[in-house]
Amino acid sequence: MDPQQIKAFIDAMASSDLAEMEFSQDGWTLRLVRRANGTPATATRVEPARPRPAITTAAAQRDEASRPAESVLRAPLYGVVHLQPSPGEPPFVAPGLAVKAGQTLCVIEAMKVFNEVRAEHDGVVDTVLVASGQEVETGQPLVRFA
Repeated sequence: MDPQQIKAFIDAMASSDLAEMEFSQDGWTLRLVRRANGTPATATRVEPARPRPAITTAAAQRDEASRPAESVLRAPLYGVVHLQPSPGEPPFVAPGLAVKAGQTLCVIEAMKVFNEVRAEHDGVVDTVLVASGQEVETGQPLVRFA
């Protein structure tokens, strides 16, 4: 299974409402899961963001584990997170920014493949919980929504 094929599966899942996908070929199995906790997406009320400083500490990320699933975007895979399209360009998102479902919030680089991470629902970014260039684990909180 080559990286382009894996990226194609990730893109296919990102553009669908599938919660889980599994593919096996030549002794390899690729399993993609949209959410670590398995809860379906629910509608949320969007309110204006309260001004707060960005939090990037490990303690803050642990606190995010107790928040409702729809208010936290989690990393779909392990890799290096990039918060802007390329060096010198503005970030994809910032606290207080309203986002639409499907909008790119960051990119995670894994095995030299850049995987776009998109918003699952409309919302307002409350806090960006990671720094650009930081390694992230699958399921790690990336962005908190107000």
